[in-house]
Amino acid sequence: MTAEEAPPATFEEYAAARGAALLRFATLLTGDRHRAEDLVQEALAKAYLKWDRIRRTDQPDVYVRRVLVNASRAWWRRRSSHEVPTDIRPDRPGPQDTAGAVVERDHMRRLIARLPPKQRTVLVLRYYEDLDDGTIAAILGCREVTVRTHAMRGLQALRDRYPIADGRDRP
Repeated sequence: MTAEEAPPATFEEYAAARGAALLRFATLLTGDRHRAEDLVQEALAKAYLKWDRIRRTDQPDVYVRRVLVNASRAWWRRRSSHEVPTDIRPDRPGPQDTAGAVVERDHMRRLIARLPPKQRTVLVLRYYEDLDDGTIAAILGCREVTVRTHAMRGLQALRDRYPIADGRDRP
């Protein structure tokens, strides 16, 4: 939802209009579509209970995304939820490989999933959701400079882990 759009008057209108975008955001945030569906359902249930207050703020997306981020963080805090990354890297596709784009996207998604939760959240909000630093700061409950720091560190970690386009790995 852009700043020019008026927020939906009813919760049902909001859920219908923003449900797919929230699911995409949660999927990118968690790396698991099924967990994302659960998080979106949980976030929308919480939003429904407070809809009259949320609607008056003219920023229901900020509230719902904050609930999604917090629910995702809570899941990652549980020890049984952690995935164990390995050093095995998939083969890099050749320039004529039509499936190469899919492999590259999957590889990048896996690298993003390995970032610390705050860095991953900032990068997803910035580059997949196309939000500005002020909105991201409002969602995460922090300052804009903190958002920029997490983005810088996350991007640097990706640069360190992702091979250069000519096929050589960074030193």
